[in-house]
Amino acid sequence: MASFTEALEENPAPRRLGDVWLRYEPGRLLGESQSPSVWHRRRPALAMTLATVLAVVSMGGLLAGGRDAAATLIPLLLGLASAALVGVALRLEGRLGRRRFVLHFRSERLRMERLRWAPGATRREWIPFDDVSAVEVVERATGHFALVVVWREGETRTRREVMVDHIGPGEKEALFRVWRLLHNAFGLRGAGLAGA
Repeated sequence: MASFTEALEENPAPRRLGDVWLRYEPGRLLGESQSPSVWHRRRPALAMTLATVLAVVSMGGLLAGGRDAAATLIPLLLGLASAALVGVALRLEGRLGRRRFVLHFRSERLRMERLRWAPGATRREWIPFDDVSAVEVVERATGHFALVVVWREGETRTRREVMVDHIGPGEKEALFRVWRLLHNAFGLRGAGLAGA
């Protein structure tokens, strides 16, 4: 019987699925999401710059303001808008993180990484194949799909992480191929090769 690695070499994974580029190297399968555009990378900085300007104008208005309520209302509203923009900037920054996963067939472990733009902020986790309990296809409200891996952490905790996102309706065949590949790599039942 041919090994899983040999089967993958004979029937390679698609080069791209959704927002992830896939490639096979001997002994491992790598998937990495695309880099955000320059515009998407600059939006958090623009929001923080605008928040700073609003905060300075708000402080100046409060310090130079008169005694009536109308004179303090506008600076207070500008301060609230500044705080809201900081929240928007943090949310936009959180969306910039790229995902990477690597299936190491020899060690039978999955490495999940959440890449961040800030130095030292990359999150990396190693998951033994035996701890993976499911690979799910999730339909998004936009009509797109995502591949989500589910694993056990300890006795009671279950974790899930998106492996591939923004899979279009036209990519269903490639989605099924990658889902089946992952299902079989983790030794899960019901995908055809790993058991009935």
